[in-house]
Amino acid sequence: MSDKTARLIRRPEVLRRCGFSVSTLYSKMSQGDFPRPIHTGPNMVAWIEADVDAWVDEQIAAAQVTHDNEAADA
Repeated sequence: MSDKTARLIRRPEVLRRCGFSVSTLYSKMSQGDFPRPIHTGPNMVAWIEADVDAWVDEQIAAAQVTHDNEAADA
């Protein structure tokens, strides 16, 4: 984990950071392509901020590799 304090974030924040719809978020989780939330109460879940940030960083890195490969092929 990074140097910042561990935080939990709720679904609206996850959706904002990732640009997903609710259905896409849950589809990606069920496919194992996105971190799962933790239960924080009887009817409440939250995501570990560092897990979401790591997922976003991985997506950016993968896109940059793809972009670099496409530029090299041009």
